[in-house]
Amino acid sequence: MNMNTYTIDEICHRVSGTLVGPSELMITGVQQINHAGPSQLTFIGQKKYAKFWGTSSASAALVNEKLNLEPIEGKTLIHVPNTDLALAIVLEMFAPEMPDCELGVHSSAIIHSSTNLGEGVTVGPGCVLGPNVQIGNNVLLYANVTIFDNSIIGEGTVIWPGTVIRERCKIGKNCTLHPNVTIGADGFGYRFSPDGKDLVKIPQIGTVNIGRDVEIGAGSCIDRGKFSATTIGDGTKIDNLVQIAHNCTIGNACVIAGLVGISGSVTIGNGVMVGGNVGIADHISIGDRAILGAKSGVMRDVGPGSFVVGSPAREKKKAMREWVALSKLPDLMKKWRRKMDA
Repeated sequence: MNMNTYTIDEICHRVSGTLVGPSELMITGVQQINHAGPSQLTFIGQKKYAKFWGTSSASAALVNEKLNLEPIEGKTLIHVPNTDLALAIVLEMFAPEMPDCELGVHSSAIIHSSTNLGEGVTVGPGCVLGPNVQIGNNVLLYANVTIFDNSIIGEGTVIWPGTVIRERCKIGKNCTLHPNVTIGADGFGYRFSPDGKDLVKIPQIGTVNIGRDVEIGAGSCIDRGKFSATTIGDGTKIDNLVQIAHNCTIGNACVIAGLVGISGSVTIGNGVMVGGNVGIADHISIGDRAILGAKSGVMRDVGPGSFVVGSPAREKKKAMREWVALSKLPDLMKKWRRKMDA
């Protein structure tokens, strides 16, 4: 249980904000504006939430500096350029301790004699580390993590329970793999047999290479390459239940939301944002800084900086015009019928 308490002045200093109101208020936690109580801090990043400030019980609020919010007696506002980034700093201040895991190797872990463990490594109960696995300094493996032969885990990486890392895969420094992630399972490759009555499995002999500072959400799967490697660039963040197929190349600092399915041999550039439940067909190329709207079905290449939506995915402005026109179709049909009946 978190017991941290800060003055509003301390919080303001930490987020480099501008304070309006009492500076000595004590803050014990952070909460949404409609649920916040006395001694709690809330946040107002958009105009539509500003109307709730007058009735909120929160003692203080982080506020986007572009909003013209009136101060209330006895309460404090902290004006910041970006509420989300400021909130991230505050949440870190109030974050509880990580679940306790005793430093060192638990007695129930199975460690091959050729495994190389760095300094300050923690290996939790039930972990299995295969031959020639290399674990960097200060890696934390929670319970029941399995790492197969010749895989490499970079220093400072945290791997949560139930995660499986198959043979010859490489995880970079300071990554976080949430529960039940699977790295390096076989890619989904089959062809019909000559008589067309059966399926022939295509061997998947490649690997997975994951860069530094990558975060992978619970239940996500990244398949090994058919040959060479499936690669994830530095700083990319992947949500829960995402499927990335064999031989994909994902760039740096990409954001991939939940339930996304990426087919084989897709290339995604740097800084791409992929909305929830997007599906991407195989051998597609997505340019740098592109945005794929939620539930888009991407069936052809997307250029750098493009914003596509819908299925099949097309430029947002074009799709919006099509949807507006389609919404008018019933009225046009009525007018056409009346004209034909006249």
